[in-house]
Amino acid sequence: MRMRSSNPVLKRALQQQSGPQQGYGQPGYGQQGYGQPGYGQPYQQQGYPQQAYGQPGYPQQGYPEQGYPQQAAGDQPMTIDDVVVRTGMTLGTVAIFGVITYFLTMGNLGLGMGLMFVGMLGGLILGLVIAFKQITNPVAILSYAALQGLLVGGLSAFLGISLSATLGDPTAGTSLVSQAVIGTVVVFGVMLALYKFRIIKVTDGFVKAVSYAVLGAAALMLVNFVLSFFISGGMGLREPTWLGLGIGLVFVVLAALTLAIEFRGIEEGVEAGIPNKFAWQFAFGLTVSLVWLYIEILRLLWIIKTMFAD
Repeated sequence: MRMRSSNPVLKRALQQQSGPQQGYGQPGYGQQGYGQPGYGQPYQQQGYPQQAYGQPGYPQQGYPEQGYPQQAAGDQPMTIDDVVVRTGMTLGTVAIFGVITYFLTMGNLGLGMGLMFVGMLGGLILGLVIAFKQITNPVAILSYAALQGLLVGGLSAFLGISLSATLGDPTAGTSLVSQAVIGTVVVFGVMLALYKFRIIKVTDGFVKAVSYAVLGAAALMLVNFVLSFFISGGMGLREPTWLGLGIGLVFVVLAALTLAIEFRGIEEGVEAGIPNKFAWQFAFGLTVSLVWLYIEILRLLWIIKTMFAD
């Protein structure tokens, strides 16, 4: 029975597996063993000499000594370790570029803000391309991570400088960033535990509801961004007000729920035995969710500290 999934990455992988050629994990793959009738006939029809195992020249035809075809590295089944390693690489790239941009912004606010906007626009465009085209190229995904690092580092420094000025405490910015990082790690751990013990059940209805809510949040932020060019603060959705506090809490919850969707996709992908090249797509999805979660926690802490500065 073929697995069905609402996850676009898994859908694409399963479609590739169900193509005209038999691949790893598909019915019929490897059913004809060495010495069985018909073994080696396709190769003979294509003009390849039929040679028995152990005869001279057999290994030179591209087969291992055991007599079975070798799988390409990208066709090996995906494992949890594949996703963990690739996610570590993407998050490491975000962290490196984020730290560099943070200190550049602290020394030169204009330069830092420029890098932040480059990261925001570049990351948005490249992220959409990677998501819609389901790109598994590590160069593209690590480039996206680098752009997100520019955004995260610049925004962290900007909000830190703003909070330090409000509180009159030069260490307030560093404290803000540290607390946001810790908060992100804690929320990630809580969501992983909730998913692992099935306290949160990620059904198709759950996925649709969260997806629609995220699209609505994105549309709302786009309207607020456009209005900010004409009205200071736009609709006030990201300002240190009670409205901004409420929106911040909602967005933190939404970002956390997207992690549960990513966990489900990874679990289904491992169970389906999809090629490990798709681990890059799942690493990309986790990076998007974690960066968004960090930004929302950072902004929420900034709003709270600014509102209650007195």
